[in-house]
Amino acid sequence: MTSIKTPSTERPTPPDSTPAVALHSGTSDLRALVLNNLRQSGIYVALVVIVALFAVLTDGVLLSPGNITNIVLQYSYILVLAIGMVILIIGGHIDLSVGSVVALTGAVSAVLVIQQGHPWWIGIVAALAVGIAVGAWHGFWVAYAGIPAFIVTLAGMLLFRGLTLQVLDNISLSPFPAEYQKVAAGFLNGLLGGQGFDAFTLLIGALAVAGYAVSGFRTRLARIRYQQPVESFPLFVARVVLVGAVLMYFAWQLAHARGLPIVLIILAVLVLVYGLLTRRTVFGRQVYAIGGNLSAAALSGVKVRTVNFWMFVNMGFLAAVAGVIYSSRSNGAQPAAGNMFELDAIAAAFIGGAAVTGGVGTVVGAMVGGLIMAVMSNGMQLMGIDQSTQSVVKGLVLLVAVAFDVYNKRRAGTAR
Repeated sequence: MTSIKTPSTERPTPPDSTPAVALHSGTSDLRALVLNNLRQSGIYVALVVIVALFAVLTDGVLLSPGNITNIVLQYSYILVLAIGMVILIIGGHIDLSVGSVVALTGAVSAVLVIQQGHPWWIGIVAALAVGIAVGAWHGFWVAYAGIPAFIVTLAGMLLFRGLTLQVLDNISLSPFPAEYQKVAAGFLNGLLGGQGFDAFTLLIGALAVAGYAVSGFRTRLARIRYQQPVESFPLFVARVVLVGAVLMYFAWQLAHARGLPIVLIILAVLVLVYGLLTRRTVFGRQVYAIGGNLSAAALSGVKVRTVNFWMFVNMGFLAAVAGVIYSSRSNGAQPAAGNMFELDAIAAAFIGGAAVTGGVGTVVGAMVGGLIMAVMSNGMQLMGIDQSTQSVVKGLVLLVAVAFDVYNKRRAGTAR
C-alpha cells in the first residue's frame, strides 16, 4: 500500500543571521552594489563631490570651523521642513504653504513675546499650536473633502501669508529675549571642559559614530536573514570607518568653533524620531503603502483618510518648529519671512531620492538633499556669486535630480 505524501506546512527556515555569519557574507563587487542602490548611493556621491568642489573653489573656507557652524545655523529650518515634506511626498502629496506657515507661526510668537510681554516659552507653545491647527485645516480639506493637496496648500499659501500681514500689522517685530534667541543661536560649550576645544561636542560625535555602527550592523543582519544583497564585511567596516571619520571631522570642527549648536540637537532628535517613525511603525508603512498604490492600500484595510489627515498635521507641526527656529535666528518676525522656503524643502526631498509619483524616499535622504542645497548655496555665497546665478544653479540641480528619478524608473522597467 502506497502512502500519500501531504505537503509540508512548515515554513522554510531562514538562513542563519548570527554575527558569525555576518562576518563572512556579502559581495565585494562595488559596481553591483552601487547599481542596486543607485537612487540612494548617487546622492551620497553627489554630496561628496559638491563638498570637495566648493572646498577647492573657496580655498578651504567652506570646511573651516566657523563656516561649518554657520551652515548648520543658516539651513537648519530648511532641513526641518524637508522632514515633513518628504513624508508628504512619499504619501503622494505636497505642501506649498510651509513658507507662509513659518512666517505666521513666527509672527504669532513675536506678538505674544515681544509686543505683549509674555514669557518666551509661551511664544513657542503658541507657535506650535498654530502650526498644528494649520495642519489640521489642510488635512481636513485633503483627507475628508477630497480636494487635491496642491490646490489646498496653494490656497493656504495665500491665506496664511495674508494672516501673517494682519497679525504683524505689516510691520516687523524685534528683538526677542535672550532665552528665545538661544533656540537657534545658542551653543552647549564647556560642559566637559577641553583645552582649546569642547570635549562634550566630541563625545556626542563619538556616540553618533557608535550608534551608526550598531544600527548598520543590525540592518546588515536583517538583510542577510531575508536573503537581500549586502556588501562584504570588509566593505561594511570600510563604510563605517569612512562615515565615522566624516562625523568626527564635523564634530572636531564644531568643537573648535563655538561648541555644539542647540539647533543641531533639535534637528538630530527630529531625524532620529522620524527615521524610526517612517521605517519601524505601522503609520510609516501605511504612508509608503498609500504613496505606492492608493487602491491597494485601501483594499488592504489602511484608513487612508486618517493617515492623510495626520500627515498634514505633522507637516504643520514641523513648519511651526521651523518658524520658531527661523524667528529665533533672525531675532524677530517679518511679514516676508519664509518666502520660497517651500521650494527649498521640496527640492531637498527630491534631490534626496524621493519619487515624484510617491511611495519612495527616506528622511535621511531628504537630509542629504538639504545638505547638498545648503553646501551649494553657502559655497556660491563665499565665492561672491550673485543671487540670480544661484537660482539658476539650484533649478538645474533640481531638474537633474528629477530626471535621475525618471531614468531609474525606466531602467527598472527595462530590467524586468
